[in-house]
Amino acid sequence: MTKLMRFLKILSFSFGSYFLMSCQQEHAVFLENYPKIDLLITNGQVIDGLGNEAILADIAIVGDEIVFLGKSEFSPDELTNRVKLVIDAKNQTITPGFIDLHSHGDPLATPDFENFLAMGVTTISLGQDGSSPNVPKLSDWLAKVEDQGIGVNLAMFVGHGTLRTVSGIGRNSAPSADALTQLSELLNNTLKYTFGMSTGLEYNPGLNADEDELLILADVVGINNRILMSHMRNEDNTALAESIRELVNQGRFTKVHVSHIKSVYGHGVADAEEILDILAEARKNGIQISADIYPYNASYAGLALLFPVWAKTPEQFEDAMINRKDELELYLKNKIEKRNGPSATLIGTAPYTGKTLAELSEQFKLTPEQVLLKLGPSGYSGAYFIMDDELQSRLLIDPNISISSDGSYTGFHPRGHGTFAKIIERFVQQRKVLTLTEAVRKMTSQSAKILGINDRGEIKVGNKADILIFDPEKVKAKATYPEPHQLAEGFDVVIINGKIARRDGKISPKFSGLVLKPNSIK
Repeated sequence: MTKLMRFLKILSFSFGSYFLMSCQQEHAVFLENYPKIDLLITNGQVIDGLGNEAILADIAIVGDEIVFLGKSEFSPDELTNRVKLVIDAKNQTITPGFIDLHSHGDPLATPDFENFLAMGVTTISLGQDGSSPNVPKLSDWLAKVEDQGIGVNLAMFVGHGTLRTVSGIGRNSAPSADALTQLSELLNNTLKYTFGMSTGLEYNPGLNADEDELLILADVVGINNRILMSHMRNEDNTALAESIRELVNQGRFTKVHVSHIKSVYGHGVADAEEILDILAEARKNGIQISADIYPYNASYAGLALLFPVWAKTPEQFEDAMINRKDELELYLKNKIEKRNGPSATLIGTAPYTGKTLAELSEQFKLTPEQVLLKLGPSGYSGAYFIMDDELQSRLLIDPNISISSDGSYTGFHPRGHGTFAKIIERFVQQRKVLTLTEAVRKMTSQSAKILGINDRGEIKVGNKADILIFDPEKVKAKATYPEPHQLAEGFDVVIINGKIARRDGKISPKFSGLVLKPNSIK
């Protein structure tokens, strides 16, 4: 073979190889590691949850995981044969599912939690305010929830008050060293599978705990690398700074969090700035402290909140009615006046649901304080209109404060059905005090970071597919105080763990939520 022929042969081989490689590259299989794509969302404006501006992108999901974010390259044939479901999100926004840092409810009684799904919540946090299911082993209760199924993801907390009850301490204000050791051991065991401990220091039995007990338990929480969430001891404006100080002191041992931050009786931006300054100073001193808030100016709790410490339980109330009735009646009279009068308390329990204390006073021909004596501290709940909008709104827009509902499926308060929709409708669209990207961050990645969840709250490859598709301009919080159980509107598609949990107002008959396992909190 001549040199010329060998050269031509080599040239021909090289050209052929290049042509073949070019053809292979041209017909390379998109996402070749995934023969089947379970869900492809196309043409949407993706907000990642970190506060970044929206980008036009597609999202591919396999199983419960996001496997691609960008411009997809499926051929028409591949769309037909490889992709099980395509959702065209043109002219819509795609965000991570919202994470509710403070929720209430019974997943064994109402497992679908459609009130949360309808307002875009894909993860709730139960066991708040010091109260979790009163069972010997919380793990057994969680196993029942898993077996039955749940419509949303669940991040579970153990309640300090419940631990006091289970351990036998109850309302004892001076437990022995052995009792505190048992309490600590019970907490330590439960923290292995829960996200942290909650305290309800305004309620029985938690209100009986002194600071030494709380510091011992905070140390246990810290050793387990968990978080301590607190309904603080007193939310009145005159006592709020001291309540935060008590929590900050616990923050020397663990990460701490202010539940549903508020100032009862406080007024104006100046009062809000004082609260924010206290939190900022604590962070400056190395305390990891966070907070959440709901966008309503009425709280909701049992009527026991209105009664003095010495008359909160049925036994205490019975004794007070015999031995201190005049004193109790005067206390309640002053309390009602201080809390904006009898018209500012809206009863949320049958048979008086939807009636104010003033209306019941007229109905029974009794003074408002006598009505409370008639109802007693147990068995009834109410909404209390005791917060200032200017103050609470300033707290809400602070970048360090996240969003929660403090709501439930059944509670007679609109926050349980409207919170997250109201953030977008009122604070983004109407008042324009939050950008959509910032509002989403406060409801997603920021909340995930607080809980220590590292695979949700952000749209990125490798994260779990908890995703919302909606038009922000169509989001409406329909719930009101007179009719609090109206579902929110506008969240067209709610995806949890890669499955469509709710679409066009209809929930899936098969639940896709999970009982989440905690990661280490960093």
